[in-house]
Amino acid sequence: MEKVITKFAVIKFIDNTKTRHMLTPQSLFVTTSASAVQPIIVKSTAFRHMEKIPAKYTPDGENISPPLQLDKIPKETRSLVLMMEDPKAPVDTWVHWLVWDISPTLKINEGAIPGVEGLNAFRRHHYHGPCPPGDTRSYFFKVYALNTRLNMHFSSTKYEVMRAMKDHVIGYGELAGTYTKNQPAAVTHGMAPDIYA
Repeated sequence: MEKVITKFAVIKFIDNTKTRHMLTPQSLFVTTSASAVQPIIVKSTAFRHMEKIPAKYTPDGENISPPLQLDKIPKETRSLVLMMEDPKAPVDTWVHWLVWDISPTLKINEGAIPGVEGLNAFRRHHYHGPCPPGDTRSYFFKVYALNTRLNMHFSSTKYEVMRAMKDHVIGYGELAGTYTKNQPAAVTHGMAPDIYA
């Protein structure tokens, strides 16, 4: 089928060892579907879009994932991918949480492990909340609906997941929240781990 670029479009893949990044993290998706990528509504009972994320969901508190509510998931969805990212980190987009093969659902509970957790930028297989180095940052919870399951190893990184997602995205939505750290950052973003270099 002819490629269609929709208003939700996403992902351009640069597949070499030196340059691997999302050119436009919130801008455009590319899909081979003849129909547009459907918008998914992503909300949380913990905070509203572009409002402050409660400290409970950061290292200043319990550092557990916030509850998410999803709506308008395409009926053809076979699995969901969830990413939490800081797009303004000094080195690339900083991945705080990466989960795939989430069964289609309208609710992800607080602190839940809804699918397979991949390797985040802290080299951990779990959620890590906002921890900006003194400034106020925006954090994006991105939900992708796929027409397939990925069945990938848990050691996979964001870029491996993105390559596997290519041409399978049929829906997308995001929720953003902000956070300003109360204390000096325990983890800085000055250097990227090798897996995100």
